Amino acid sequence: MRNISENQLRVAVDRAGYTSDVFDRIYATLAAESETTPAFETSHVSYYLGALLIIGAMGWFVTNAWDRLSGLTLTAIAVTYAILFGGIGFRLFRQTATRIPGGLLVAVAVCMTPMAVYGFERQFGWWPATNPGSYTNFHPRIDPSWILMEIATILVAASALRWVRFAFITAPAAYALWYLSMDATAFIFGVHWTFHQECWISVCFGLLMLTTAYLLDGKSEVDFSFWFYLFGLLTFTGGLTLMGDGNQLGKAIYCLVHLLLITLSVILQRRAFLVFGAIGVFVYLMGEAEGYFRNSFGFTISLTLIGAFFIAAGIVYKRNERSLEEKLLPLIPDRIRKRHRSLPA
Repeated sequence: MRNISENQLRVAVDRAGYTSDVFDRIYATLAAESETTPAFETSHVSYYLGALLIIGAMGWFVTNAWDRLSGLTLTAIAVTYAILFGGIGFRLFRQTATRIPGGLLVAVAVCMTPMAVYGFERQFGWWPATNPGSYTNFHPRIDPSWILMEIATILVAASALRWVRFAFITAPAAYALWYLSMDATAFIFGVHWTFHQECWISVCFGLLMLTTAYLLDGKSEVDFSFWFYLFGLLTFTGGLTLMGDGNQLGKAIYCLVHLLLITLSVILQRRAFLVFGAIGVFVYLMGEAEGYFRNSFGFTISLTLIGAFFIAAGIVYKRNERSLEEKLLPLIPDRIRKRHRSLPA
C-alpha cells in the first residue's frame, strides 16, 4: 500500500464529494496515531541504530578486558545499565512523541540480563554444568551453562512487556529462545551435537518460533509477533541452508519449502516470508546453475537469465497482485485481515 501525502488525501476527499470538515477529521485521526506505527523515517533508523550499538557494546562486542573484573562487578555494571536505561526509557515511553526511543531503551535494559546473571554465576561458581569460561563465548559457543542466562532474559522481557507494550522488547526474548534451543538440548541430553544435528535442531526450533508468532499475530494492536517471525525464519531457513548439498530430491524439497514461504507471505501479509523465500529460491537456482555450468560461460549466462526471470516474475505478480490475493483470501485468518486493513473485509 503506497504512502499518501496530505495534499493527495485532500484532493481524494474533494473528488469523492466530501466537505473539508471530513478531511479535517480524517487528518486529525491520522495525526493522533502513536509514533509506534511502522514507518521508515530517518529518526527511527537513528533510534534503532543507537539501541543496537548499546546492546552490541554490552553483548556481541564485549572484549576479553572484561574478564579482569570480578563477577559481582560485572553484575553491578549490568544492573546499573539496566536501571539507568530502563528508568529513562519508561519515562520516555509514557510520552507519545518519544515512545519509540523509550521502548528501545527498555529493550536495552532487558539485554543487560545475560551479563548480570553471568557475573553472579561466575562470582559464586554456580554453573548449571561446567565453567563456560569468558563471557565473550556466550554468543559464538553452544554450552549448557548458558541456560540460566537465557531463561532469565526471557522472563525479564516478559515482565517488561507487562509495563511497556513495545514490540522490539520481544526481540531479546526471541534471541534468547533461539540460543536456549541449542544450549538446553545439550544440557538435557548431556551431549555435544554434530553440526548436522545442530542444523536440525535449528530447523525444528525455527518452526516452533514461527508457530508461536502465528498464534500471537493479530491478537494485539502492538505487533508482538514480528520478531518471532523474523528469528523463526532466520533459524528455520538458516538450518536448512547450512545442511549443505544433498541429493536432487533434497534440493527440490528445499526449493519447494521456500516457494511455500513466498505463498505464506501473501496469506500472512508478512514481507519477511517473501524475503527469506526469495533468498532460498535464489540459493537453489544458483547452486543448480553452478552444478551444470561450472567453469564455463554458461554459468554467467544462466545467472543472467535467472536474474531476468526474477524481474519478469515480479512484473507478472504486480499485474495480478489483487486477483491472487482474492484467490488466497479464504485462507487468510480474520485476525490477520483486521491487522492488515488494506485487505477486503
